[in-house]
Amino acid sequence: MELPTHIVAAGGIIFNEANKILLVKNPRKGWEYPGGEIENGETIIDGLKREIKEESGIDVEVANVVGIYSNTKKKKGFNGVKVIPTIVTIDFICRYVSGKLTMSNESDDVRWFAIEEAGKLINPRQQYRFKNVLAHKAGIICAGYEANDKHEIIVHQEQIFKR
Repeated sequence: MELPTHIVAAGGIIFNEANKILLVKNPRKGWEYPGGEIENGETIIDGLKREIKEESGIDVEVANVVGIYSNTKKKKGFNGVKVIPTIVTIDFICRYVSGKLTMSNESDDVRWFAIEEAGKLINPRQQYRFKNVLAHKAGIICAGYEANDKHEIIVHQEQIFKR
């Protein structure tokens, strides 16, 4: 028997006191909300906070889970990795606590945007998840999906767990 392999990642949709959303401009993917892979030995929350700090320079408080997503499509790797396995991503709503916006090698730009503007700028890979965040009052969304070569999301399972 072979055990399944998944990358675990987390994303943070961060609101400030003016109800604006933080986006970082990834050199390869364009505007997105911060997040990334959880490293071995990290909790999901600690990994999310680390990724946000690395990409934006700020500290956050994690408030709610809003979505759990399983990208079931394996894809060709890069930098010596042959295949990238399926990815489980957990999205959270976060609140800005402190720190100054700072760019890094993972971000060409970091800015606060009004919700509508952020929705227009965010890259196609995160559009589906971002829309779910804005509708989070319905509950926690758990979805299985694949992204095709055009970054279109094909949802093959979606469940909303009511609050």
